[in-house]
Amino acid sequence: MKMEKIFNKDVMAIDTYIMVKLKEKTANLKDGLTKKNRAPIALSMGAPTSNPPQALIDKLKEFLTEDNIHTYSVTRGESYFREAVSSRMKTRFGVDMDPDTEVCSILGAKDGLANLIRFIIDPKTEDKEKDIILIPDPGYASYSQMIRCSGGKDYSIPLTEENNYQPDLNNVLEQLIEDGYDKNKIKAVIINYPNNPLGVGASRQYIQSVLDFCKEHDILLISDAAYSDLYYEESEKPFSIFEFKGAKDIAVELFTLSKPYAVTGWRLGWICGNSEVVSRFAKGKSTIDNGIFKALQKACAYIMTSPQGDDYIKTSNIAYKRKRDIIVKGLQELGWDIKPENIPNTTFYLWVPIPRKYNSCVDFCNDMLEKSGIVIVPGSAFGKYGEGFFRISYVCSDEKLQEVIDRMKADGFRY
Repeated sequence: MKMEKIFNKDVMAIDTYIMVKLKEKTANLKDGLTKKNRAPIALSMGAPTSNPPQALIDKLKEFLTEDNIHTYSVTRGESYFREAVSSRMKTRFGVDMDPDTEVCSILGAKDGLANLIRFIIDPKTEDKEKDIILIPDPGYASYSQMIRCSGGKDYSIPLTEENNYQPDLNNVLEQLIEDGYDKNKIKAVIINYPNNPLGVGASRQYIQSVLDFCKEHDILLISDAAYSDLYYEESEKPFSIFEFKGAKDIAVELFTLSKPYAVTGWRLGWICGNSEVVSRFAKGKSTIDNGIFKALQKACAYIMTSPQGDDYIKTSNIAYKRKRDIIVKGLQELGWDIKPENIPNTTFYLWVPIPRKYNSCVDFCNDMLEKSGIVIVPGSAFGKYGEGFFRISYVCSDEKLQEVIDRMKADGFRY
């Protein structure tokens, strides 16, 4: 059977997700690397390695014994989960969200983004006829694939040091028109601050300009706020787009419990904002899944509104800041000119230029893995503006981070 007859051409063009490819390659090299005292150390996946809050685990165990807890849930989410989200948005951001009309549960932010994109795109086959979604570049590797396999066109918003990673969308629009695309085909803009892979945030003035742009052109704004609770300085505490007047008119925002509470495998988050978009999204989702396991919803509803949850986030962020400082100090010792003002104060990512002797970020990352067992992600995996860089995810132990630096010194990896 020819797969081309079964799957559409956009799906056939999708490559394996970069993190899966790295895992497979690492597994194939593991035995050989271990024999030469270079057992793999993963600085690739953006996934916390610490245990979730003990209070969360205890509550989950408690709720597992409740009557009817194992029956189907609902796509929009149980009322106790949506009410907890509403409470969290109020205490964390000072934002009011109606739990009945402006909140819907999702199986993690990735699920929410993929389905929302599929719901808003009217699929076409000809490039210039496709609906367009503007995406950050460098940006989360799945954005472009989600759009393409939905029959849409992804168009890059270049995030560079020159534009302070906050590009003027009017300039992007001008370039899009110059490239021969119809501005009326733009369905949405995706923003991601704090940003994966860059680790940077955005100013309030910039987000206001993005909101103004989307209102002017009647474009949906999709804010991927997966890293909003990972920050090291109170002065750079991430904010919600709904702290801006009128944002609900044209925007939705997606959150996940994966990063702040270290429950990546639980797959739980929410989308909130414009009531019409959220309601239409929930109707679409009702044909796809039957909601999230109720015990997970109930346990997470508890941790989002408890002092134990806030304490866990604070403690985790202190640990991440220490890990960041270990890897930054080590890279500086190896010749990287990382200035204090360029050290990110959000996420657990570090975006670093490849050594000068390399012309390709893929070549550098391959060498790091094959020679030293250090697993990092080439910048080109995050978009065309990522070439020349690599991403470090500093989620492993302090000891392993120091071993990474020691191996690089021993194996001759310098800037």
